[in-house]
Amino acid sequence: MALWRGSACAGFLALAVGCVFLLEPELPGTALRSLWSSLRLGPAPVPVGPLSPESRLAAAWDALIAQPARRWRRVAVGVNACVDVVISGVKLLQALGLSPGSGKDHAILHSRSDLEEAFLYFMGKGAAAERFFSDKETFHDIAQAASEFPGAQHYVGGNAALIGQRFAANTDLKVLLCGPIGPKLHELLDDNVFVPPESLQEEDEFHLILEYLAGEEWGPFKAPHANRFIFSHDLSNGAMNMLEVFVSSLEEFQPDLVVLSGLHMMEGQSKELQRKRLLEVVTAISDIPTGIPVHLELASMTNRELMSSIVHQVFPTVASLGLNEQELLFLSQSASGPHASLSSWDGVPDVGMVSDILFWILKEHGRSENRASDLTRIHFHTRVYHILATVDGHWANQLAAVAAGARVAGTQACATETIDTNRVSLRAPQEFTTSHLESGSRIVLNPDKPVVEWHREGITFHFTPVLVCKDPVRTVGLGDAISAEGLFYSEARPD
Repeated sequence: MALWRGSACAGFLALAVGCVFLLEPELPGTALRSLWSSLRLGPAPVPVGPLSPESRLAAAWDALIAQPARRWRRVAVGVNACVDVVISGVKLLQALGLSPGSGKDHAILHSRSDLEEAFLYFMGKGAAAERFFSDKETFHDIAQAASEFPGAQHYVGGNAALIGQRFAANTDLKVLLCGPIGPKLHELLDDNVFVPPESLQEEDEFHLILEYLAGEEWGPFKAPHANRFIFSHDLSNGAMNMLEVFVSSLEEFQPDLVVLSGLHMMEGQSKELQRKRLLEVVTAISDIPTGIPVHLELASMTNRELMSSIVHQVFPTVASLGLNEQELLFLSQSASGPHASLSSWDGVPDVGMVSDILFWILKEHGRSENRASDLTRIHFHTRVYHILATVDGHWANQLAAVAAGARVAGTQACATETIDTNRVSLRAPQEFTTSHLESGSRIVLNPDKPVVEWHREGITFHFTPVLVCKDPVRTVGLGDAISAEGLFYSEARPD
């Protein structure tokens, strides 16, 4: 009788777990397999029904992402670094006694009122932005309130530091980071990140990251997407104080890849200092030995003259660029590129328009038979898709690189080790045209073949959708992680 009862119990449990598989196929498979295994009922049944597009796409990425034949060994990153104080934007502004008024952009923030208006302006669009706060005392008061606010979190910040952190996750890579590194930031950095003693300073630079959730409301404004608004009174990074330390460290470190960021921080400086510093940046990059590619990571800017100078002076000296949709359109507007009459993107950036601008950058400012430029690669990332554009013959493994960059966007936003297909959604355009300036191809998205490739006059484009985290844990640093991951899987072909 006891034996019969044991068999019946096991059978009942098997039937119950089987029903769970049938009725809830979207539950994490690992959890169900663990339950089945703990009951010692034999091999777990396979969930019935077709796989979701998200599951198919994630599996296709995993199959496509291969290591490059020649991998980086030593990566040097500089020159902007800080401590990010991450906090709810609406809650902080309410705690500061501010009320929602009319959203309005400000190139530079001079007061709490400017902060409130600029935050609302970008929150209403669901767009990321970064601004300089000119008043030191007011910024210090806001920063202190933010740091002490319940729930405020402190993270590694600054493009260079974030990119260095991402590279340092690969323990076989040696990473050099140069930037203004204070005691709190030094404590937060990965042990695998080497900081030259000359980069250490007594005080940290703080950046305030005001986050908002998709659907969050304040007054008449409602955020269509989760994103963040960043502001700071950062003089060390603004003056690129660590540029000389960075350059002098390269000879001893001997990197095989150099990553430069922080040029956008100069917006708070005078025109004279901007011109002087850009010339020094160009000279510094030119001193890096031939054969060592330099990647330039851009960030949010409002000064068209500065952006135009970067395009004409700095672009020809770097091999690779990383940027998002805000920076791409602003770049085109600043340097009279395609679709420059567009004031802003209307929702998801049009793939054909993005492709046109990327093509123009590489054709007008990239390497060619008639132009002495090093620029041969651009990694564009927006919320729902990425594009890698490369001049033929200079880069390998870009299919894996763009897929890896998109994959890390989904894992980092959701704070998971691998893609959790229950927490992400496929929101990329299901159909698009590859150009609006010429007869482009019509592409229909297939989750089983998520990387689409097309060619245009010696330039190759790799497109892949992003699996967008439905409930993101953190939006800051996604672009830096994407660029670092894409670079990690990239292979620069020797000239």
